Amino acid sequence: MDTSDYLAESLYNPAMARSDKNKHPPGTIAVNKKARFDYFIDRTLEAGVQLQGWEVKSLREGKAQITETYVMIQNNEAWLLGAHITPLKTASTHFPPEPTRARKLLLHRKELDNLMGSVDRKGMTLVALRLYWKNGRAKLEIGVAKGKKQHDKRATKKDQDWQRQKARILKSR
Repeated sequence: MDTSDYLAESLYNPAMARSDKNKHPPGTIAVNKKARFDYFIDRTLEAGVQLQGWEVKSLREGKAQITETYVMIQNNEAWLLGAHITPLKTASTHFPPEPTRARKLLLHRKELDNLMGSVDRKGMTLVALRLYWKNGRAKLEIGVAKGKKQHDKRATKKDQDWQRQKARILKSR
């Protein structure tokens, strides 16, 4: 199918046109959109997340929020702080769930050493970008980032507005 057939089909099929708006890959549980606005993302890497049983069930229902999360390295271990996983009503009664507990991230020693070097020497920070499923396991995409200044955020907002306006102009033609 070439691009003209795709465009013609998306114009006549509203469901297909709507699916292009959401560019998140399948299996995505939660996305931290605010991180890309507040930080310059230098590079990303994937880490496993150590979870309890009730947390896995909640993630399967999509009850996670990672907007205000960050990654902290302490005692040569990486920890996810600030993530909120809402417990289900059917969660175990003999074990009290903690929605905002610190969760250990599973990384190789070389990856941890590399991250520690970036944070200590270059003044970078580690933010959670995306929580998703991969081969039945919960994975977290971590971004090595540097904070944006206020004028950088304004420039990003201005660029987003221009892209939106440009899309409207092209759509009306």
